[in-house]
Amino acid sequence: MAALMRSVLGCSRLTIRLPVSVQVKRDVRALRRKPVRVIPPESHRDEREKRAKDVKEPATRASVPGKHRHDPVTRDKSPADMQHGTAEKHQTYELKYDRATAGDRRLSKVVTIAKSKKFRERHGQVLLEGQRLLADALDAGAVLQTLFFSRVEQLKTLPVEKLKKANLIKVKFEDIKMWSDVVTPQGLMGIFGRPDHVKMKFPDVQVQNSLPLSLICDNIRDPGNLGTILRCAAGAGCSKVLLTKGCVDAWEPKVIRAGMGAHFRLPIITSLDWDTVSNYLTEDTRVFLADHFWQNIPTEATCSSNKAIDYGWISTDPRRLHKIQDSDYYSSSDEEDGEDNKVQEIPNIPIQGYSQPWARGPSALVVGGETHGLSLESLLLAEKSSGRRLFIPVVPGIDSLNSAMAASILLFEGRRQLKPSS
Repeated sequence: MAALMRSVLGCSRLTIRLPVSVQVKRDVRALRRKPVRVIPPESHRDEREKRAKDVKEPATRASVPGKHRHDPVTRDKSPADMQHGTAEKHQTYELKYDRATAGDRRLSKVVTIAKSKKFRERHGQVLLEGQRLLADALDAGAVLQTLFFSRVEQLKTLPVEKLKKANLIKVKFEDIKMWSDVVTPQGLMGIFGRPDHVKMKFPDVQVQNSLPLSLICDNIRDPGNLGTILRCAAGAGCSKVLLTKGCVDAWEPKVIRAGMGAHFRLPIITSLDWDTVSNYLTEDTRVFLADHFWQNIPTEATCSSNKAIDYGWISTDPRRLHKIQDSDYYSSSDEEDGEDNKVQEIPNIPIQGYSQPWARGPSALVVGGETHGLSLESLLLAEKSSGRRLFIPVVPGIDSLNSAMAASILLFEGRRQLKPSS
């Protein structure tokens, strides 16, 4: 009997322990389970995914002119593109670009071309540097061929549609800094096809404020001076700028930097022969000469001599007129043996103060270089149009004004006379 009771009690203890052990295991298993994912309706799910993507990837979105601000600009890369690394095309902001590898000489080659006038004319290319200058060129319709940049974010500052047609190359900033002539380069250098003034579209505000005032550059050889003169011409509202042969190339990098975007605000016609200059002027245009070399101011009554020494004119063409002195001056009427002793007679162009009225209609201003002065051809053109020399008075002892300073004074005085209300 006792044995039976012990067996019964043992079984009861066993039946009591079994449910407890099973319940503990169930509790542990429940803690290890993952929560069930609740799938919302289709409309709610799209909105949630869109909000999550906006928060997760704010740097990969950019606004494109003409598109809704929430339209994605970046396309997703496929896993194959991610595995190929720098050897494949990179795709950002809807743009594909190459990453320059070590030893890539494309940047050095194009900079060499841009800095040589001979190569620029042969290849028809120009170099522009900096975000603002690149944007002005693209807005004016200049064709971008190759763009070197150091940071992908810089592409957002330029028109996307026009960048798609160019060859984009990402290079190290140190490489751009090494080849740049700028003290603080921005990391953007573009190679453009040489712009044609006929095909370019200039800003509407510039066209609306242009005046019947043209600028003719005669033998301006300093790049900084020419760039500053072009900038003054754009600021004064000139309708066009004509550069005769002998001037420094308008598309030299130093001229472009000094011009501060003037190249893309008004027509600039380069390498003109004096025989063709009048083709770019209307028949009623009067040509005036910037006389900033004058020291002794003769009156019209005292200008009886036609000798160049009396006026300070020096021709830039040694075949036509050398640096003339009293002893070797000959007029065309002198009877001398041989054609070599005869030179063109110097026209007697009346002189007046620059502040006196002169810009009363279509006018053209000729500015000469500081070293050689105005050429004989410019005097002949002024004489043909009944023009005058414009004198800028300076303190005695000052030899002359800088060509860019003289051009600035005369151009803005011409603007004041043509548009008194401005």
